[in-house]
Amino acid sequence: MKLLLFLLLPFCLIGQANVSTSVEWLQDYEEAVKISKKESKNVLVYFTGSDWCPPCKMLKRDLFDTDEFLELSKSYVLLYIDIPRNRDLLSETQWNHNQDLLKKLNKKGVFPMLTVLNEKGKMLDEYSGYGMTGEISYHLKFLKKNK
Repeated sequence: MKLLLFLLLPFCLIGQANVSTSVEWLQDYEEAVKISKKESKNVLVYFTGSDWCPPCKMLKRDLFDTDEFLELSKSYVLLYIDIPRNRDLLSETQWNHNQDLLKKLNKKGVFPMLTVLNEKGKMLDEYSGYGMTGEISYHLKFLKKNK
């Protein structure tokens, strides 16, 4: 029995190797642009409705929680803009900040939305939506193209 466990252990560890560590998202636009200038990286802005948007929730699991995104995220400064229905999830300051950015960078109010900005805050590209099928190749292509 111990021999069987010993032989299965490497396979269990291989399965654990696919679990990514989460990335750190900023929530302040000015800070993101400042870091972008300092590090010569584009800003990836993610617009989500964390408490009401099913495609946003699935995109988190299918894309943002993967090792591939973890690797790609190193080429960006990440900015998380949440527009929840439950306003108690954010401070009033954060709510106002996010609403201002929604009006400026996501005028159609589409969720989920990925927007890429240069170090001056100029919009370079955007990609919206998610079909909730597990198909993230278009999102990955967008991220690879804009880093």
